[in-house]
Amino acid sequence: MPEEKLTTSSNANTDTATFGNGCFWCSEAIFQRLDGVIKVVSGYSGGTVPNPSYEQVCTGTTGHAEVVNVIYDPSKLSYDELLSVFWKTHDPTTLNRQGNDVGTQYRSVIFYHNSEQKEKAEMYKAALDTSGAWSKPIVTAIEPLKNFYSAEDYHQNYFNNNTRAMYCQYVIRPKLEKFEKIFKDQLKVKQ
Repeated sequence: MPEEKLTTSSNANTDTATFGNGCFWCSEAIFQRLDGVIKVVSGYSGGTVPNPSYEQVCTGTTGHAEVVNVIYDPSKLSYDELLSVFWKTHDPTTLNRQGNDVGTQYRSVIFYHNSEQKEKAEMYKAALDTSGAWSKPIVTAIEPLKNFYSAEDYHQNYFNNNTRAMYCQYVIRPKLEKFEKIFKDQLKVKQ
């Protein structure tokens, strides 16, 4: 499993955002549906073990979070809009937990690629914290992207390839339905 470059796209018409907001299967399915998103890659970031396996990350001892690299067209979708989706599709007040998924690998984290992303993420977090949108403080970490390792092939495009699986039916599908109602004007047109 090779390490991805810090910027996963050499095309000047794309940019990359890296988010950890719980299980990457859920995150991937959500971001894939946004108009302007070119590709979503599930992977691991923020840890100390090079080229970790899923089994290693699941132990919670590698320091990695399950994340998605979202490669997008900034002329169609802004980083601010991606941040809005990030904040509204998980609970940023639970430390190392999203629903039944518990462990540091499920932490809420934004890995920024540059100073502009860092500034925007910090501003959005501060505004949310003071707005009272959440009854508890936001625990989302905002960290520089140091590494990104693609997850194993069977994790890529997981929901679309496994729609009948129990986890997809009972965990991912309800999140997608809620997401599609909230962000209906930003979804890709179905072919």
